[in-house]
Amino acid sequence: MSEHRIIRILTTGILLTAGAFAQTTSFPKPDYFRQTFKNVDTKVVLQAPVRLRDYVKNGQIEISLRDYLSLAMANNTQVQVQYLTLETSRNNITSVYGLWDPRATASFNPSISTQDALPNSPGCPASGCPTSHTWPVSFGWSETLSSGQTINVTGGGQKFVPVTGGNSQFGSNLGFNITQPLLQGRGAYVTRIPLMSAQSRYKQQGFNLTSNLLTLIGNAENVYWNAVGLRETVAVNQSALDAAKYNWDFVQRQFNLGAVSYLDTYNPQTAVAVAQLALAQSGYNLAAAEDAVRNQISIDLDPDLRKLPLKLTESVDLPESEAVIPDKELEVQRALDLQPSLKSVTQNLDIDDLSIASAKNGLQPQLNLKIGYSGSGAGQYYTPVMGTTISPLAPALPTGISTAEANYLTYLTPQTTVFGSTIPGGLGDAMGQAFGWGNPTYGASLTLTLPIRNRTASMTMANALIQKKNDALNVRNTQQSIRLAILNAVVALQNAEESLKLANTQENFASLNLDAEHTKYALGNETQQNVVTAQQILASAQLGVVNAKITLQKAVLGLYSQTGELLDKRGIVVKTP
Repeated sequence: MSEHRIIRILTTGILLTAGAFAQTTSFPKPDYFRQTFKNVDTKVVLQAPVRLRDYVKNGQIEISLRDYLSLAMANNTQVQVQYLTLETSRNNITSVYGLWDPRATASFNPSISTQDALPNSPGCPASGCPTSHTWPVSFGWSETLSSGQTINVTGGGQKFVPVTGGNSQFGSNLGFNITQPLLQGRGAYVTRIPLMSAQSRYKQQGFNLTSNLLTLIGNAENVYWNAVGLRETVAVNQSALDAAKYNWDFVQRQFNLGAVSYLDTYNPQTAVAVAQLALAQSGYNLAAAEDAVRNQISIDLDPDLRKLPLKLTESVDLPESEAVIPDKELEVQRALDLQPSLKSVTQNLDIDDLSIASAKNGLQPQLNLKIGYSGSGAGQYYTPVMGTTISPLAPALPTGISTAEANYLTYLTPQTTVFGSTIPGGLGDAMGQAFGWGNPTYGASLTLTLPIRNRTASMTMANALIQKKNDALNVRNTQQSIRLAILNAVVALQNAEESLKLANTQENFASLNLDAEHTKYALGNETQQNVVTAQQILASAQLGVVNAKITLQKAVLGLYSQTGELLDKRGIVVKTP
């Protein structure tokens, strides 16, 4: 067999062996090598905003609060960033599984050695100095099981052509061993602590995601109510301007008839100017608020849609179903059950328990039981000279016999005559012996590593206990903070409802006062100054009602945010991948 053919056989063996071991994991995917060695595309393609054109009606974007929040969940950039943090935590779980990924290795390390002639020899012949060729191949496979055992398999083969020439020599070896921890690292629970910690952190990240979404959706709804409030403010200011203009027209007609002097025209003209200024300011504020609404649902990313006017269909009035003063203690208990921020800090206690278990494992001495087996094989090709007679099974002749007796015994031995053919053997024979449990060697060992002092492990345990106590105090602090926030939210809701009642009362009296001033002025018992003042008081009262209604909407929003029910109240379901 030629050396090139041997190289091909050994190389094929390396690839087949590596493939056979690697296929115990996720290796056998047809496109494994293509995916492994392909260039990574670092280009990031961002998704365009979705479902925005569904709300275009009559040349404007008409949107309710529920639809607005749905679009915010789908398109808001900050919301999408929050989901990416959850993806990272999920990838960390997959990364921990790498602790139990098997590893396959294979190598081929040929060498050629040239031997110089001896000092007294005439030198190397014309064909060159004699050389020896070595063609070793080796493979290995190792894996740590989730139950704690470590398995190692090694093997290989070798072809050797001696420097003196002659037939090639072949050797092979195969061995495997299993290591079982008996103290430190024993059992599936200990070995799976990193996985359980990663899963617990993923669960915690889900709570953090919900908590962050509560904040983001709460902010988005605040933006919506700001725009609605400014829309109503513009309407109130427009009504005040219309009333001021109507009053100015009335005074102007009186002036033209000579009923009033020119000095009496300044006051109504000033009222018109003040109303115009208030309307202009509220109009600019509304434009800014609508831009904030567009930003929340990413309309600003579409050059065509961002030019369209917005129509926010939500009424400023609070539904009667929500205009109920809640019981403080019931709201506190609901918040303690639902608030994701509390669930997140409570999850730290589970992570701390796993850290303590890991630290306890690190304090134990190492006692490992190792059981192994190894086998080997050898082979060689033999090509006799043409017509040679061999006796491969002939026993050794006894000593002290005559020549005739020796010839007679040799004649009785079964003999075979070959004519230039090669007797089977070589690499296949050697590998067959190794894989066929040839020349077995069995072994076992028990290794104890007993640290005299283990300060690092002791401090790890101490820090784990301190961290759990710190997290327990953090849970208590979070509970207290939630309770205080709920109490403040309930008080704010009560205040907002009472303020709305007072604002409605004030508006009612301001309206009655304006009617009275108009009546007295028509009878000549009142001055124009008091009429203008009454108009301004009414406009201010109407703005107070609008602001009180918006404050009440935000108070309900704040209570839902603190109890953790905002997403459920708004029909939003958080799906974690």
